[in-house]
Amino acid sequence: MERTQNPYSPGAGRTPAAFVGRDAQLEAWFVGLQRIEHNLSARPLALYGLRGVGETVLLNRMRRDAEGRGWLTAKVEAGAGKSLREALGEALYGPLADLARPSAGMRLLKGLRTALSFKASYDSTGTWSFGLDLADAPGGGANSGVLETDLTKLVKDLSGAGAETGHGLAILIDEAQDLDRDELTALCAVAHQASQDDWPFLLAVAGLPSLPRDLAEAKSYAERLFDYHHIDTLAADQARLALLSPAQDAGATWDGDALELVVSTAEGYPYFLQQYGESAWNQAPQSPITLVDARIGVADGTLALDTGFFRSRWDRATRAERDYLRAMAIDAGDSSTSDVARRLGRHLSSLGPTRAKLIDKGLIYSPEHGRIAFTVPGMQTFINRQSTE
Repeated sequence: MERTQNPYSPGAGRTPAAFVGRDAQLEAWFVGLQRIEHNLSARPLALYGLRGVGETVLLNRMRRDAEGRGWLTAKVEAGAGKSLREALGEALYGPLADLARPSAGMRLLKGLRTALSFKASYDSTGTWSFGLDLADAPGGGANSGVLETDLTKLVKDLSGAGAETGHGLAILIDEAQDLDRDELTALCAVAHQASQDDWPFLLAVAGLPSLPRDLAEAKSYAERLFDYHHIDTLAADQARLALLSPAQDAGATWDGDALELVVSTAEGYPYFLQQYGESAWNQAPQSPITLVDARIGVADGTLALDTGFFRSRWDRATRAERDYLRAMAIDAGDSSTSDVARRLGRHLSSLGPTRAKLIDKGLIYSPEHGRIAFTVPGMQTFINRQSTE
């Protein structure tokens, strides 16, 4: 079939043609936005799960929903070479520049001046210009150098600016497990104060399965502050819909046995469904996609995952780190750190730095004390397919 009409789209953060299985999270976000619009409080959201289950796609959808309702909105990715202070400041510039106008009310002018001071807190040489004279405007003071103080001032004043022009301020943070302790602490404190003082502000954070523990360690009340959502794999019926609906919209369909092969192989992971779906479509000469097409598609899709999705992570590990990962891959699920040390013939304490580096690289996480697991679904199978490289 025509590759130009292929409806499947594997890729980091790409929205699939059929966005299924995330109704509960979208409903929670929608309710939060509406509650704030009615001057009621709403809990911030914390989304967590393995890589490949669609947290980034979900955050992007939530951002668009807030923007569509007129909210001042910023989405950032933690751990992308910038501090939270810098990433958030830069993400807010565009939306604020769009709102700046000569007829701006006092709350918006105040928010703009505070944003300028926040910019100065991390870049003393760079300047912003919103095309307005803000010399006599209230605001500012978000440049003390103390993140919690500055972020609180920024969110408070921009919430007011957002309420003046729309409904409020929404901030969404992806890869939140990569925030440092001070950044997590500041976020929790600001969200807590916003809920206590009824600021029109809604926060959503997304990250790996370790995120709830990271938040709780930053602030003990975080377990009561956030509305936690585990982003899991898709159920079989949802996975079928994710494949069937886009094909039908493109004027094609799947044979039943071909559909079941891809659904079972993908094991409910949205990214894998898109990869296998794309590969099977490209192999099929015509509709329907047959079992033969699906088998070739699964083989081609697995090769694409091995050379891209998995390989990019494997190549980031040092030789010692790869040995550690191989020792983990013997287990079907998560691993005991003591078992890994025994397999490597090392003392448990001596492997602490290696384990810490793998966690820092986002390749593994610790679901509980003394246990570790891969952050990427299927990584164990990939490793067992590799040679001793």
